[in-house]
Amino acid sequence: MNNLSVDHLTGIEQLSAEDIEIIFQTADQFKKVINRPIKKVPSLRDITIANLFFENSTRTKLSFELAEKRLSADVVNFSASNSSVSKGETLIDTVNNILSMKVDMVVMRHPYPGAAQFLSERIGARVINAGDGKHEHPTQALLDTYSIRERLGTVAGKKVVIVGDISHSRVALSNIYALQRLGAEVMVCGPTTLIPKHIELLGVKVSHNLREALEWCDVANMLRIQLERQDMQHIPSLREYAMRYGLDKSLMDSLEKEIVVMHPGPINRGVEITSDVADSQNAIILDQVENGVAIRMAIIYLLAVKIERQ
Repeated sequence: MNNLSVDHLTGIEQLSAEDIEIIFQTADQFKKVINRPIKKVPSLRDITIANLFFENSTRTKLSFELAEKRLSADVVNFSASNSSVSKGETLIDTVNNILSMKVDMVVMRHPYPGAAQFLSERIGARVINAGDGKHEHPTQALLDTYSIRERLGTVAGKKVVIVGDISHSRVALSNIYALQRLGAEVMVCGPTTLIPKHIELLGVKVSHNLREALEWCDVANMLRIQLERQDMQHIPSLREYAMRYGLDKSLMDSLEKEIVVMHPGPINRGVEITSDVADSQNAIILDQVENGVAIRMAIIYLLAVKIERQ
């Protein structure tokens, strides 16, 4: 098995297409593991992993923890709200205290962009970015592109539209990088107020018309409105947003082709996507959840192998 070219996973921007392919091939093997009666392997029995979540998370945290336990790693969970961070302790002091307990790897979600990169340059443990502010969410992008590959056979040459709150979404940026690395065409679609200025410089198309975007694409990745990251109101109302940019069955049925529908979760049913679309055969939302465990197992394993070879 080939090695990754990186020692940490802080963002998709640092990964090559070869790195992504190594991760996908490793995830293929772990997907077989998690679908058999005994879902655990002893690969990382001597590795200790700390999950540091400075922002609330349900799906990502659970997925990482499950991936770690499937690999037989020792797991330490850290919640900022119940820690000395709330008393003013710095990020470095917090992490160094945890590392003094002989932790080998840190999975971190943090509200500030660049926090994972900052940490990776200052500690000896491997760092995996589980989301840093509005910057990147690399494991989500990897599981999304892996899910497209699984459904359509390849990512190269496919047309993918990312719909919704592009400005405040770390998922959008990481997906753009990952999809382009693998040869896909990318479009972003949403209200002008939710599309970053000059995003065309990343090599993506821009549309403000959902029907136009759906007629162009093979895959639609529907994002939710990130109200918790907005410091002002960018849309008149969720109802108006749903009318213009929500994906419902009548719109799906009116298309002259089948498209694949994705969503990184959590879903605001009736806003960006209706239940009859989210639960349809076109949607691979639950496949994304399952693939998230396999992808995170692959990343953790590949980085842990580099620890053992040092």
